Amino acid sequence: MPYPPFRTSIGAPFIELQTLDSTNNYALTLIQAARLPDRQGSVQHGTAVFAHEQVAGKGQRGKKWASSKGENIALSIILNPAPLKVTQQFQLSACIALAVCTFFQKYAGEDTRIKWPNDLYWKDRKAGGILIENIIGSMSEEAGSKKPGETQWKWAVIGTGININQTSFPEDLVNPVSLKQITGKNFEPVELAKELCGIIDHYYNELLTKGFDNILSPYLSHFYKKDETVKLKKDNRVFEAVIKGISQEGKLIVQHSMEEQFDLGEIQWLL
Repeated sequence: MPYPPFRTSIGAPFIELQTLDSTNNYALTLIQAARLPDRQGSVQHGTAVFAHEQVAGKGQRGKKWASSKGENIALSIILNPAPLKVTQQFQLSACIALAVCTFFQKYAGEDTRIKWPNDLYWKDRKAGGILIENIIGSMSEEAGSKKPGETQWKWAVIGTGININQTSFPEDLVNPVSLKQITGKNFEPVELAKELCGIIDHYYNELLTKGFDNILSPYLSHFYKKDETVKLKKDNRVFEAVIKGISQEGKLIVQHSMEEQFDLGEIQWLL
């Protein structure tokens, strides 16, 4: 599949910084500055923020994302999600996960998978993760009206952390892996981040122009443990089930004595 040029609408401008607390925090600050009454700040769709070092990287459900300085991709992209609706947030999530998986698979091979909902896996080891933070408001806010307005998905900040050259990880990380460990090669994280922007741009345009079905099918073809039996935990209940896929709303579908669906945060994988 041909990829678009690296300098596409996503990834331009590409802001490269040495040290940040979090690229997502920086991107959110840019958005907030643009919303000030004097409008001195500005932000545009596709802006990418790359940090050589994150001292407080964010993961899913309040977890921290550990990353060695200068060795990995720490990237956040600002998207104006229109014309997607607030109810279609999972569609964007799946689109980004597919793009990240496609990017990593180019270098790491066919064992690259998407672990529900937003983790990047190679075999049974975690190579990266995605954290999407959204700004949602009402149409009336922009006009200064006090009357209730239609709910609007104003901005999405797409945070991606991918292990590239790191080979030593904290002991509390159970199953990390990097591209260097897989291939034995060193890579240039900045150039890979720009390439990733182009691939995200490609799949985002696919989502907007061809619809979610065009994303969902390849997403499921790269789904971690699909049609395999895994051990899961919900509250104090531990059980085995076959991973069947996901619903249109992004719920995980499993099959054991019956079919069940789970929302994000409801279950824990016991690998």
